[in-house]
Amino acid sequence: MSRFKCIVEYDGKKFYGWQSQPHRNTIQQCIETALQKIIKKKIKIFGSGRTDSGVHAIGQVFHFDYDGRLHAFKILEGTNHFLKKKNISIIKVKKVKKKFNSRKNAILRIYHYIIINRKSNLSLMNGRAWHVKKKLDIKKMQNAAKLFLGKHDFTTFRSKSCNAKSPIKTIEYSRIKISDKKIIYVVKSRSFLQHQVRSMIGAIKYVGEGKWNIDDLKKAIKKKNRISCPPVAPPCGLYLFKVQY
Repeated sequence: MSRFKCIVEYDGKKFYGWQSQPHRNTIQQCIETALQKIIKKKIKIFGSGRTDSGVHAIGQVFHFDYDGRLHAFKILEGTNHFLKKKNISIIKVKKVKKKFNSRKNAILRIYHYIIINRKSNLSLMNGRAWHVKKKLDIKKMQNAAKLFLGKHDFTTFRSKSCNAKSPIKTIEYSRIKISDKKIIYVVKSRSFLQHQVRSMIGAIKYVGEGKWNIDDLKKAIKKKNRISCPPVAPPCGLYLFKVQY
């Protein structure tokens, strides 16, 4: 039995997230169907984590087991052939040791969130970024992002339906950057709570547009209460950028 590690990118606009669901169009289901067409048997893949409906990925990782002799190169080519109309692309396939686990072995997950701050409508980035028309103060947003660094109770910034055992997470990196007129929030942690990144950037944006100041954000973190969270950012701007092992 061989185990393969795969890196995949996808446009999440038309999908109900990563995880397979009955009667729903999901990333996992599409990839498993494509793999089964070339391997000729039922295959189950295991992702590094779940992305929600509408969320994109540049570097999602998954693994699967296969007891045949098909080369990684053939798996890559064949799977992409059946995925070419799905806005899903397998970037890399590599044979790994049996003990490798895409979720359990991950030491850092890196997300990017893209905001385009202008009055003009989006064309190329429509559905791939959060379009904010009101002028944002970048310096204030950068200061706000720093508040999330370190170990915190993120109860305020997780979904009510989140079933994680603990709301305590450690943020290793949290920074607002400017690239090609895009505001990009880069955040890194071993793991995240459901809707955590979108809740955090929603709060950072609140500070940037002047609805909150830094003290308001500090109080929201300390309150540990979901009702203290500003509106959550839409999924369209969120990208699972990379998973480190």
